[in-house]
Amino acid sequence: MGFVLLVIMAGFWASYFGAERPVPLAFHVHAISAMTWLALLIGQHLTIQRRAHALHSQMGRASFVLFPFLILGFVMIINVTAANFARGDDPFADRLGPAFGIGMGIAIAAYLTLFYLALRNRRNVRLHAGYMLATPLILFESPFSRVMGEYLPWMNVIGSPFPQAILDTIALSDILACLFALTLFAMNRKYGAPWLVATGFMLLQAAAMWFAPSIPAVRTAFGVYATIPPVNMMVIGVAAGAATAWAGWQAGKLRPKRLSAPARA
Repeated sequence: MGFVLLVIMAGFWASYFGAERPVPLAFHVHAISAMTWLALLIGQHLTIQRRAHALHSQMGRASFVLFPFLILGFVMIINVTAANFARGDDPFADRLGPAFGIGMGIAIAAYLTLFYLALRNRRNVRLHAGYMLATPLILFESPFSRVMGEYLPWMNVIGSPFPQAILDTIALSDILACLFALTLFAMNRKYGAPWLVATGFMLLQAAAMWFAPSIPAVRTAFGVYATIPPVNMMVIGVAAGAATAWAGWQAGKLRPKRLSAPARA
């Protein structure tokens, strides 16, 4: 988690943390919710290590409020990207907007899935922790691709021309995160399901984003998305986050064992 925080600071320093120009509200919502989520994960780890079960449980319940806010931040970023794409006056947004949109959509699906499974398996410590700690991997590509592009261009072994080169760095960042996840899976296969789930989503994200600019249907679908009122998608995002938290909590409840009928004489 500490390494992820360093990568976030380095990757988003120029465009957010150290930006001289005002940034859209969506960026603030996304940054605050994502950083708070990371802080929650670190806090959850520390409390359970110190046997502070009551505090750990309280922080877990706080995630029911934070998680819909986290999904809201994702949706707001998609909305900004869709608005820039719909205007048609930015060649960069016209070329890469649909790729960023589908990438964030896959990230939302991954977060919903991982959080649901974390709550459903909350009585299995290793699975619960694995699903929670796998969530930051899904968006690792976002800051690390910027680090790669700005400071480590030699890592882009694909070497596509600009702006496809940006999608090169995203795909390679996803692949690196997949290798990390698969290493964790190999270290403990019995409880390695979270890392396989995360790997599946990251591979899908890498492929979908890289090929998106060459698939007309993706551009068409993103254009349709851009016509939907942003507030509608924000409400849907919050509702999806809240519904996932509720469904996961319900699925993780202990089920009373059914008593067998007494044998008849």
